[in-house]
Amino acid sequence: MSGRAMQEPTLLLLTALADAPRHGYAIAREVELISGGRVEMRTGTLYGALERLLGQGLIEVHEEQIVDSRLRRTYGLTATGRESLAAEVARIVATAREATRRLGGCGETATA
Repeated sequence: MSGRAMQEPTLLLLTALADAPRHGYAIAREVELISGGRVEMRTGTLYGALERLLGQGLIEVHEEQIVDSRLRRTYGLTATGRESLAAEVARIVATAREATRRLGGCGETATA
């Protein structure tokens, strides 16, 4: 990835795959869980994003199975995907640390 910040859907998808390969439905549920229910990925959005991430080399097809006469793909992070996620996490942590410092170390927002 470039030096730019990751878009939230990409961050959530890579995070969902960071600990184990998953199939589409499980990825969508993990994204919902990670985001505290704030982000719900619809099927078309999910598979479009997965195809984009495959094309970027951030994820790979881990396994393909036929389940109930349908192809089920399981996706996993590539080494490049893991490196990109780690770099984004470091960027977010550094930004949060600086924001906390500027708020006086307490993490509370200033009141007007």
